[in-house]
Amino acid sequence: MVKVLFVCLGNICRSPTAQGVFQRLVAEQGLIDQFQIDSAGTSSYHVGDAPCRRMQNVARRRGIDLSKQRSRQATPADCERFDYLVAMDRANVRDMAWLCPDGQQQKISLLLDYAPHLGVSDVPDPYYSTGEAERAFDLIEEAAAALLEHIKRQALGS
Repeated sequence: MVKVLFVCLGNICRSPTAQGVFQRLVAEQGLIDQFQIDSAGTSSYHVGDAPCRRMQNVARRRGIDLSKQRSRQATPADCERFDYLVAMDRANVRDMAWLCPDGQQQKISLLLDYAPHLGVSDVPDPYYSTGEAERAFDLIEEAAAALLEHIKRQALGS
């Protein structure tokens, strides 16, 4: 089983979207039984909250339901439990590197590193700008597909 954790600051915009997108991609390829997929935030600001309404609306229009997800804060145990700790921006990478016990930092990656052709490193945070929700979703969708292909090659031998 491949375990993937998506991480952003509050776990109400980008990482729950990445979780929903990745779950759909994995299901479409018939691989759902080979994955455990979750998301978390590096902060405790929104623990227990549903994903933000803007991202839920964008996801719903694209056939993904985020409404049942609830925010949680990442823990050191996540660093040991998950194989891939996939951050939405460089600040999240730094925060996860600080959180993870020694020997677990190599699991941390930046989502958009899997899609270098997009020419950006950070998924913009739609929490601060209503105009960024569609762009963030587009970037997440493309990079999540590339991440899945990477995992299939590396971990599943496909």
